[in-house]
Amino acid sequence: MKNNNKFRLDVWGFITLFVILLYVLFLLYPMGYLIRQSVFDAETGKLTLANFAKFFSKSYYFNTLFNSFKISIAATVLSLLIGTPLAYLFAVYKIRGKAFLSILIVVASMSAPFIGAYSWILLLGRSGVITTFFKNMGIALPDIYGFGGIVLVMTLQLFPLVFLYARGALKNIDNSLIEAAGNLGCSGVKCFVKVVVPLIMPTLLAAGLLVFMRSFADFGTPMLIGEGYRTFPVVLYNEFINEVGGNDGFAAAIAVIAIVITTVVFLIQKYVSNRKSFSLNALHPMEVREAKGAVRWMVHLFSYLVIGVAVLPQCYVIYTSFKNTEGKIFVDGYSLSSYATAFGKLGKSIQNTIIIPILALVVIILLAILIAYLVVRRRNFLTNITDILSMIPYIVPGTVLGIALLVGFNKPPLLISGTMLIMVVALVIRRLPYTIRSSVAILQQIPMSIEEAAISLGATKMKAFFRITVPMMQAGIVSGAILSWVTMISELSTAIILYTGRTKTLTVAIYTEVIRGNYGTAAALSTILTLLTVASLLLFNKMNGGKELSL
Repeated sequence: MKNNNKFRLDVWGFITLFVILLYVLFLLYPMGYLIRQSVFDAETGKLTLANFAKFFSKSYYFNTLFNSFKISIAATVLSLLIGTPLAYLFAVYKIRGKAFLSILIVVASMSAPFIGAYSWILLLGRSGVITTFFKNMGIALPDIYGFGGIVLVMTLQLFPLVFLYARGALKNIDNSLIEAAGNLGCSGVKCFVKVVVPLIMPTLLAAGLLVFMRSFADFGTPMLIGEGYRTFPVVLYNEFINEVGGNDGFAAAIAVIAIVITTVVFLIQKYVSNRKSFSLNALHPMEVREAKGAVRWMVHLFSYLVIGVAVLPQCYVIYTSFKNTEGKIFVDGYSLSSYATAFGKLGKSIQNTIIIPILALVVIILLAILIAYLVVRRRNFLTNITDILSMIPYIVPGTVLGIALLVGFNKPPLLISGTMLIMVVALVIRRLPYTIRSSVAILQQIPMSIEEAAISLGATKMKAFFRITVPMMQAGIVSGAILSWVTMISELSTAIILYTGRTKTLTVAIYTEVIRGNYGTAAALSTILTLLTVASLLLFNKMNGGKELSL
């Protein structure tokens, strides 16, 4: 079982071909169909660039692209400025309640982005609690709507991702480097900026890419609080909804532009990261020490304040879920009426939020361990193609993927639009990269000689893989699976395109209730989703032996 670059038509060869076929059918075909729609006239069938010309010639559409870039860049910079120092403080100082704070950060990072937007409407909207409080004191606060509000919500949602990435990288820094810098008079903030940040720069670039991609593709947040400030995903969604049943070539063109932009950003990040990449080996990990004097107060104040503001929206949503409502407004008193409405009228969406991701997760785990094995153990031309194909969903915005699947599978012989199957397919394609990535990382640490020994004792290749290798990959599989699961139950951008009344999920139900002004029911559904997220993370913590979640 030697690792070579030749393709062999054995059992793993057939698996390679099968995986590629799946990607061709459920990813390349719908994406190709979408691209075809963008460059062909529906009436004449001739090649045309009129749809692209329309986008770039009209300021209304082009400005949305500029708006999305401004928001994404601002959210990325602020997330890095908040998440990186916070991770450093957690790495070098003893902080009271650090374990609990770590859980809160993870919960904040894993919640649905638009729930933060909805929460801040309740807090800083025109009639929000905080807004009203200061208004009664004669102080007029700026409301949450528009550019500033979108950036605030996205930053508070995404800086925990930077924190998780940076915390993992800081574990690989050798403490002797910090000590050497200190001996040369470089300590404190100066050491952080001059020594620590450059050492973890490749990781920060990866985190920055993820934040940029998430904020650029975020549909729910600007849809709820953008008002006049239009962003690219919102226009894409509106154009597609308006064009359904007619010529949707223009919506397809906008989707293609989104793919090109995210691909270019991804390639730039990879190029810069490769130029700055180097390996770290922490023989002496960074030591955690007790801060003294004013530093101790500043460390605790910064940590508590940042994390407190990040989880404040979720805490307030949970609180409002128990308040009485009359029509669309909250009134005095508390009850479980919002939960009764949630389970009574929207109970099916709660079931779908569990059933659809579970079905997707089973497929994700199976495909991830197979693809990880192909990529690590059976490197050849076709497995390299498989590796590339598996990364495409990482850079394709969810709204674009949803549109591609819908237009690609809305007619025979593959008529699956409107079914639960297309929801499962969408989740598998979007979230498979998480589990593949963590499975590849763990498999690279497992010696190949263990499998070879099992085969020499009479085990088949597949038996050696499933009985020997897979159990050893458990930590990586579980880590990736929980990330896939949590992001699936909070998925909105793809689900909002693909759902029907029978396949509506919690996130879609929350979004529609917020749009209708049923804030009590939306709060109850949001609380249920938060509890699902927390329960999932606690289960991960137990299955992973109490290890911290890192990215």
